[in-house]
Amino acid sequence: MTETSTAPLGAPADPAPSALRAIVTGASSGIGAATVRALRRDGWDVVAAARRIDRLQALADETGATPMALDVTDQASVDAFAAEVTATGPVHALVNNAGGAFGTERVAEARTEDWEWMYNVNVLGSMRMTRALLPALRHGGQGSVLFLTSTAALAPYEGGAGYCGVKAAQESMARSLRLEEAEHNIRVIEVSPGMVHTEEFSLNRLGGDQGAADQVYAGVRHPLTADDVAAAVAFTLNAPHHMNIDHLVLRPLAQAANHKVLRA
Repeated sequence: MTETSTAPLGAPADPAPSALRAIVTGASSGIGAATVRALRRDGWDVVAAARRIDRLQALADETGATPMALDVTDQASVDAFAAEVTATGPVHALVNNAGGAFGTERVAEARTEDWEWMYNVNVLGSMRMTRALLPALRHGGQGSVLFLTSTAALAPYEGGAGYCGVKAAQESMARSLRLEEAEHNIRVIEVSPGMVHTEEFSLNRLGGDQGAADQVYAGVRHPLTADDVAAAVAFTLNAPHHMNIDHLVLRPLAQAANHKVLRA
């Protein structure tokens, strides 16, 4: 990883690369765990945060990351996490990865509890974490807030109103935050993946039905992997700090659009 100082006279100097510290939420599996691995390979000091501390400990043993328990839906958990993490060092990047989808019902059959869960984790969880850590990100002199959204934010589809809505809300949050925090030298980045084959996303969305989850990716040549997305996240964070990669969209070649997926 390389960093070039571009701070104007009188502004805080960019910290040395070895001092850069990132927090990754939802780090116990999938894209979150892959992002921890990618950033550690690039020399970042990483705090891996999630509810499943047993998985985090295994990831920490593998990568040297610092595991910390966190529930982004619980304000008390967020407050305790923020207090502990800021007491033990600076914070230079927050990766708002915790999230997910529940259900594929159309609006006429929508389940309120599924929508409430998605908004609480994806939208309010990102807001809670960003709000809690903005003081530390500003103080570090070189902050970045990254939102892991989805191509679902870009185009609606049948059965996707709930998930498309929460990802669009995250996108709006990112765009507003970028306007609000530029004066504090904080980059705000959005990474929007299309079809990513991970162990849990479709399985959770489809109520634990492994057969249905497998069908989502059936016949698709080379869907994205968690490592693909993690490499994109690391790319945006490793760019010189004067460069804000506002929005990075990535899809597998077989997915020309949300509604057009080539299958064998």
